[in-house]
Amino acid sequence: MKSLGIDIGSSSVKVSLLDIGSGKCVASSTNPGTEMPIKAVRNGWAEQNPLMWWDYVCQGIRKIGEKESLSDVKCIGITYQMHGLVCIGKDGLPVRDSIIWCDSRAVETGNEAMESIGREKCLSHLLNSPGNFTASKMAWVKRNEEDNFRRTWKFFLPGDYIAYRLTGEIGTTETGLSEQILWDFKEGCRAGFVADCYGIPAGMIPDTVPSIGVQAVTDKATEELLGIPAGTPLSYRAGDQPNNAFSLNVLDAGEIAATGGTSGVVYGVTDTPQADPQSRVNTFIHVSHKPSAPRYGVLLCINGTGIMNAWTRRNFCSGMDYDAINSLAATAPAGADGVSVLPFGNGAERVLCNRCSGASISGIDLNRHSLAHILRATQEGIAYSFRYGIDIMKELGLRPNVIRAGKANLFLSPLFRQTLATVTGADIELYDTDGALGAARGAALGAGFYTSREETFASLEKLDTIHPEPSESEVLEKSYLSWKTRLAQALAQNGENE
Repeated sequence: MKSLGIDIGSSSVKVSLLDIGSGKCVASSTNPGTEMPIKAVRNGWAEQNPLMWWDYVCQGIRKIGEKESLSDVKCIGITYQMHGLVCIGKDGLPVRDSIIWCDSRAVETGNEAMESIGREKCLSHLLNSPGNFTASKMAWVKRNEEDNFRRTWKFFLPGDYIAYRLTGEIGTTETGLSEQILWDFKEGCRAGFVADCYGIPAGMIPDTVPSIGVQAVTDKATEELLGIPAGTPLSYRAGDQPNNAFSLNVLDAGEIAATGGTSGVVYGVTDTPQADPQSRVNTFIHVSHKPSAPRYGVLLCINGTGIMNAWTRRNFCSGMDYDAINSLAATAPAGADGVSVLPFGNGAERVLCNRCSGASISGIDLNRHSLAHILRATQEGIAYSFRYGIDIMKELGLRPNVIRAGKANLFLSPLFRQTLATVTGADIELYDTDGALGAARGAALGAGFYTSREETFASLEKLDTIHPEPSESEVLEKSYLSWKTRLAQALAQNGENE
């Protein structure tokens, strides 16, 4: 028996096939071979065509079907880039391109709603500002694209769209509603007052299905198109960060997960619904949430992390792969001898109260410093941005002693993970998993092929544990405090320029 996991990213779409019995991946496919395009027709905008995602889902499934029989697929799970807006008409086709997670056009729309609804009500009922989330993006469409708004029958998240294409059924999850800022945590129901504030008809918002559990079944069209038997249950759905936590067996209060892809994320689970008064970190319903055992995910997102590392490689390291870059960076001393990098150059940062300091490299002495110092300072600056956000999470009661991550992207760098462990004082545990495999495990659990948490994660392999390095803690702490001062200066200067 097999479980199929689908991961809809903004860079690529990955599909993995899990053998339920052994818990091992038997096949996977990532498409396209290069990064998917993001349309940015204006500064701060970011859009993708949902039909492109579906095309790459189909390509990935077909490639797996060339190696393994898809007739043995017993369940399907989906994970997806969070906070995107997909609008479809009554014909089921997208009305416009998706406004994706890193698009910042709706920031002011959300700020206006915060004032209109009332700050206290937003924080007590939504645990967040309406901010730049999906509901605010839909309000932006209503305000600026009247024809597209009139043509919209339903709006939902990227994963909901792929679920619809596989099953023909419209739905979203309570977890999904919370990440759209359409969930009332205080009342335990849909936040109709947000839709009312924006003038969005309630009928545009889909009904909910469970995050873990049978949501719908594949239709005959999917069987004819892809070879997956009609009637196969879709039994798991989660945004990429709740799913990353799930894939790492981070399900209970006090547990922490992290990723370091294009953006960087720390995701902590708590049993107490709390709001950050400044909405620098955001609280959502976690996939393991039950009314009898509440679980909430506190999400720290930093846009400018992996993309900063990639930018440095493109512009300073022609012909070098990341292994060579990591080795060269490690030849510079801890603290990079005073060179400092602010990585916040990928749009407004929620952790900085929706401001952008801009990315910068400072402190260079032309007589002392080399490329190695810049490369080390880049990875240290990214680690410092994680520490900056984790300090905010500590204000909400989270105390990360252990951070779990997949051994991928930035966590492939020994320097980055050692720096992160030392500046946060937390052990870093690395596991052999990814988003698509996490979705496949979740589907097997949701469909009843796994009957417990222990069975679901019995085959999850821990690859390494990185402990804080006492010999570097003092110099890195001083370097971090200097970095924070530079960040404050950059934000002040950016505010003056505005």
